[in-house]
Amino acid sequence: MSDSGAPESPEVPFRKKTVSFVRRSGRMSDAQERAYADLASTYLLDIPRDIASMSVHPSAQFIPAAAYGREAPLTVEIGSGQGHAIVHAAQQNPDADFLAVEVFRAGLARTMLDADKAGVTNLRLAEANAPEVLAKLLPPASVSEVWVFFPDPWHKVRHNKRRLIQPEFTPVIAESLRDGGLLRMATDWEEYALQMREVLDASDQFERAFEGEWAERFEGRVLTAFERKGQRAGRDIRDLTYRRRPRV
Repeated sequence: MSDSGAPESPEVPFRKKTVSFVRRSGRMSDAQERAYADLASTYLLDIPRDIASMSVHPSAQFIPAAAYGREAPLTVEIGSGQGHAIVHAAQQNPDADFLAVEVFRAGLARTMLDADKAGVTNLRLAEANAPEVLAKLLPPASVSEVWVFFPDPWHKVRHNKRRLIQPEFTPVIAESLRDGGLLRMATDWEEYALQMREVLDASDQFERAFEGEWAERFEGRVLTAFERKGQRAGRDIRDLTYRRRPRV
């Protein structure tokens, strides 16, 4: 899945952080073009922008109860890719609401197309930089779960700094989560899994929600092409689950 964690271009002058994703805006299929045009008004949030195209303006507001027409637990998936995991989850859990955050437009189109075919109404999409979605768009403590499944591992040492799970990002996730909310992560890159665990173990806002070395596989995560690819390559899939500590 793509890594919705930074601006799409390293030339954007006002951003100081190194980009952690490359916005892949390649050609969409005819079906994806139609899906984006026909279904965006139903699924895609209209997000006011700041300077960059994937930014979120500080004045932006997202009220979950208004967007979904009800009060329900909200799960946010960062880097939802083509939406296989979150569409499945939304279909299987009609009493919960879901928000997919992605910058890959073809993936968003595919997500909307599959959601429409499945009759899913409890899903919305944000085409934006994930840290800004969590920090600016979502109300504090409004999220029950945050999912980061198979983010870009940036496995070359010189690119490790582009990884999404970094010490400076955990407070952003923590602010969006309600007390007791969960952060679920999965990766097929051992070294990245170790980094994730080190970063979260060092945070005073999170505690482990698992025993032993790794968490059990999250049953709510449908098997995706990313996971199958890792398995075919002989890489072990590692899950981590952390709980948001109560605010003082």
